[in-house]
Amino acid sequence: MKYTLLFFTAFTFAQQTQFVDFKTVSGQLTVNAVEKTISGTVDYQFEILKPIDTIRIDAKNMAFSNVQIDNREAVFISTDKELKIVGNFQKGENHLTFQYSAKPKQALYFVNMDNSEVQIWTQGQGRYTSNWFPSFDDVNEKVVFRLGVTYDSAYQVISNGILENKKINANQTQWQYKMEKPMSSYLLMLAIGKYDKKELKAKSRIPLEYYLENKDADRFEPTYRYSKRIFDFLEKEIGVKYPWEIYREIPVRDFLYAGMENTTSTLFATRYVVDSIGFEDRNYTNVDAHELAHHWFGDLITAESSTHHWLQEGFATYFAALAEREIYGDDFFYSKLYDTAQQIKFASRTDSIPVLNAKASSLTFYEKGAWALFALHESIGDKAFKKAIKSYLKKYAYQTVNTQNFFDEIKKVSDFDLDKFQKTWLESIVFDTATANTLLSKNKSIQVRLEVDKLKKTALAEKEVFLSKTLDSDIYYSVKEAIVNQLENEKYESKRALLLQALKTNELQVRQAVAASLTKIPEDFRVEYESLLDDKSYQTQEVALYWLWRNFPEHRTRYLDKSKNWIGFNDYNLRTLWLSLALSTPNYTNDSEVLISELIAFSSAKYEATTRQNALEKLIAFKIINDAVLTNLVSATTHHMWQFSKFGRDTIRLLLKNTDLRASFERILTNLNPDEQFQLKRLLAEEVKK
Repeated sequence: MKYTLLFFTAFTFAQQTQFVDFKTVSGQLTVNAVEKTISGTVDYQFEILKPIDTIRIDAKNMAFSNVQIDNREAVFISTDKELKIVGNFQKGENHLTFQYSAKPKQALYFVNMDNSEVQIWTQGQGRYTSNWFPSFDDVNEKVVFRLGVTYDSAYQVISNGILENKKINANQTQWQYKMEKPMSSYLLMLAIGKYDKKELKAKSRIPLEYYLENKDADRFEPTYRYSKRIFDFLEKEIGVKYPWEIYREIPVRDFLYAGMENTTSTLFATRYVVDSIGFEDRNYTNVDAHELAHHWFGDLITAESSTHHWLQEGFATYFAALAEREIYGDDFFYSKLYDTAQQIKFASRTDSIPVLNAKASSLTFYEKGAWALFALHESIGDKAFKKAIKSYLKKYAYQTVNTQNFFDEIKKVSDFDLDKFQKTWLESIVFDTATANTLLSKNKSIQVRLEVDKLKKTALAEKEVFLSKTLDSDIYYSVKEAIVNQLENEKYESKRALLLQALKTNELQVRQAVAASLTKIPEDFRVEYESLLDDKSYQTQEVALYWLWRNFPEHRTRYLDKSKNWIGFNDYNLRTLWLSLALSTPNYTNDSEVLISELIAFSSAKYEATTRQNALEKLIAFKIINDAVLTNLVSATTHHMWQFSKFGRDTIRLLLKNTDLRASFERILTNLNPDEQFQLKRLLAEEVKK
């Protein structure tokens, strides 16, 4: 009996890919934005490699009908996690078809701004695609996907691969997309919205499509400033032609992350849709390069398990850094490596999980993984590194890989000690600071940065001359930023001259460091600090306006008059700040009700989560709280972005400590929708238990 049990357990958990190879899938889908559902017909072609009695497809909370194998009715079991097809399956080719419907709890998101036009998008990384399309949570099962999607003709529909055709039928259009090569299910995507599109061609003639919402058409150049250049650079640097038929980039509202490398069609957060001023603080360059690099490292070759996740994130991070080096230069590249080295060293005090571990942190997988590649690249030389990367990608194209597969290709081009490398960079939790500093010191700016950092605990009088000379030099701005940051806790009288020097560099980042570091502004520095209000940086303007308003009540009217037409980033950071300051300045406005209504509107579902949270924080901080504010705060608790919903819950918990506000929450309860009522009742009950 014991042996039988062991056999059964082994069989149950054996990878299905050893028995079944799913080759292609075609889905004809319909999306219903009102009901937030998706349904359709699915057609899988698969091959039985070894006899098996049950075939599994991951499918979360789906309903199935007309399940057929080779056009014959099949015996199937549908659970809340998967579709099981039962039979006596022998070696050979087979054909599976079925119809399904689902109302996904995650992975397919309907972003409806105040009942205006909707945006629909997916996020599958992890094991989430099976919430909206019957597929495979196992990354080792790679399939050629071809989706047809029917939706309102007023909208663009985007999926993976080439758009094969469009069929318009009355108010509905069917969009048919076609992939040629296999990929893991987590890379399947869908995006629906109202977009403008620009089409370009890479040097290699790959079609490039760049999307923006209609309202953002004038932000095309700054948003996508370096996108084609990045594409052409990465193709050349990696040495393997882009492995897919087309490349698209699409911004979506309230996206969960910075970006996602869905094969052929990257989705990214609208926070990176910027004008020329916004570009200075919040540009898309790094995210753009990172997600594109994933189309080789992640999409073309996929880590076979989470233990080897650095083969995706470390590689994408490193090649994105190389792309930035191409655009912004060596000083930028080395400064960024220096900064991430400091982050890794600091985190290693408490983070005890190394790179080669499925539970490693994002910092470890991304930044330490990239650092490992930088150290390897420098150690074996550019020619050997590129040769190994090229052979690695070609050998394992459209397959899954592990760290040893990569090392095998390195061994072919170098006798570098990979055992020591693995122990030092991938298995140790300690950061190799000595090696890192040696590599970084090839750059002159880093040499000076290291000197500056050594002086952290030195008395200002002893280092002032050196710091002053450095601020006056043409050294890279990050070194000057470090100097300003080092001055933060010094007495104002002692550092005043250095701060003036920092402002006179006229470098945005250095001036921004001054703005952020000086929260108590002396009168004899006011005029100089006021000059920050004119910097071409929405971030600097926000910081400077707030601290000037706080420090100089007698000048508030002047500051507010100057900034009354400021908008800022697309999250309205400057406008929401201005409204809260104007409402908190006695006798500034006779239209306080109009301003309150505008600020409260920014906290409503008409805007994205970042704008809503920004507005709610200001409303609560400045004690502008009424039923509408509380309703919008409760609405936050039901949002799909966990950071925003957590903010909503945490803020409500704080406000419930106030008896009057608790009564207000109880009063608005009946006006909320069922999801909001559920969340608020739960929070009210928490407080009662306490």
